Amino acid sequence: MSKLIGVGVGPGDPELVTVKGVNALRGADVVVVPVMDSGERGRAEATVLHYVGAEKVLRVVFALNERSDRARREAAWDAAGLRVRVLLEQHDVVAFATIGDPNVYSTFTYLAQTVATPGLVVETVPGITAMQDLAARSGAVLTEGTEPLTLVPVTAGAAVLKQALEGPGTVVAYKFGRLAGEVATALRETGRTEDAVWGSALGLDEESIRPASELGDEALPYLSTLIAPARRDGQRGGKL
Repeated sequence: MSKLIGVGVGPGDPELVTVKGVNALRGADVVVVPVMDSGERGRAEATVLHYVGAEKVLRVVFALNERSDRARREAAWDAAGLRVRVLLEQHDVVAFATIGDPNVYSTFTYLAQTVATPGLVVETVPGITAMQDLAARSGAVLTEGTEPLTLVPVTAGAAVLKQALEGPGTVVAYKFGRLAGEVATALRETGRTEDAVWGSALGLDEESIRPASELGDEALPYLSTLIAPARRDGQRGGKL
């Protein structure tokens, strides 16, 4: 009986991979890492190589950023799924490394659905998310007391983000870099610019963490993350 394990390897800093995640990577027969068809090394692969040898790592092409061409995206998923199915026939344990957490906006979800067959065991190992890392590095508190937390992928459009910002609690935006100007406008129009912070390349040499008040119209890295903390009165335990 073969096993497919989705392993969350965090947002980029190799020190943020959990002990369980490292053990899963080292215990697998082969570790699959997703890459775009352009072929450059992704964050997942770079992180994995801190813990396992390159001979154990296999690149599989996914249409990671493809949203407009459904046929191309589906074809890429099918091709990737076929390659992983072959690996599962050849090995007892195949790990798939994904940035962040395998159950939060992860390519692993689509892969698991594609290769699902009777007898295949699918497991996941949770990983630290970009919003947790950004909160730690910037000092932003994600939630207090009874506050809700809303996570929005800005690939759904800035209007969805603005709707979330109009509500209560902290709002986190993922993948907003290409719409940075629209995000800045949404923050201003909802009065949520103050205390908001954004970051990219967390834990890497090119890391950038800046106040949201500095957002302009220029595009930022695709995987940029924004935290707009809940409105608070400054009293300890005020949201309990």
